[in-house]
Amino acid sequence: MCDPRPVPAPRLGHYGSMATRPPARSVKISKDERTGWSSDRPRSDGAPPRPPDLTVHCRVLRPADRLRYSPGSLLVIVSASVAERDRFLERLVEDRASLLSLDKVRGLLAGRVPEEEVEWRAQELLQAAVLRRLENRETVVLATDGLTAAEREPPLREASRLKRPRHLILLETSRDQVRDEDLATLNELRRRLDAGELGAEGFQTVLRLGGGSASEVKQILFRVAPRED
Repeated sequence: MCDPRPVPAPRLGHYGSMATRPPARSVKISKDERTGWSSDRPRSDGAPPRPPDLTVHCRVLRPADRLRYSPGSLLVIVSASVAERDRFLERLVEDRASLLSLDKVRGLLAGRVPEEEVEWRAQELLQAAVLRRLENRETVVLATDGLTAAEREPPLREASRLKRPRHLILLETSRDQVRDEDLATLNELRRRLDAGELGAEGFQTVLRLGGGSASEVKQILFRVAPRED
């Protein structure tokens, strides 16, 4: 004899499929997977943390007879000619204490330390001097030895970390003053400057001066512009 009691209909899940409940299981989430952004996760390969991205919006300035920057800025001067670079800075930078370069530090060390130590000691002292002035919110005019981004990166990182304004001037020179091994680097720097791509290094403004435009500069000021009433 059949059982007269009604048989309950099966429960249907989404789209009419028969509902099933999978067996419960625990899932352990590792520390590496607890945040959504890959940059927040610790490096599992033992490599050091990635350095902060320095990229900012970069404005390409036009030459003018008066160049004005905020007090406490880092202004990097790049040129293929050390002699023209030094003449330019000698004429326009009033605060001699703000003007720093490896040549200047090498001169201070000459005869005071063994010759084989001069180069690395000069690098060390220059970095310390740049950092000290930036921490004190004092202007730094840094005349670089070379044309590469690697040389510019350490002071830019410190200035970025301390939220100090960062600017670059490329001072052009005649072709006979450019070493053959520097020509490709210089051309790439020119291209990136004109395209506004030096924001990737951390520069907020860039300026290219060459020929008559450099001689027409009468002042480099590190003062706030006067208010126009």
